[in-house]
Amino acid sequence: MLTQLPLLDDTPAVFVHWLKLVTTHRVIGRRVHDARLVAVMQAHRISHLLTFNGDDFRQFDEIVVVEPAKLTI
Repeated sequence: MLTQLPLLDDTPAVFVHWLKLVTTHRVIGRRVHDARLVAVMQAHRISHLLTFNGDDFRQFDEIVVVEPAKLTI
């Protein structure tokens, strides 16, 4: 399974994106970890996030949040 999922590098660009996100969206506390995930996505040009916790990411208009329960087959 791990060979099918590429690991993304933690580059200096991640910090730049993260700092902008926490400043722009006034993120504090545990939510900074959500902002870091969004920053990694931005640094690697990933636009969509599949998550069961869509509400945790609604404030980040920089990404598209996709929840499995709302997908149609």
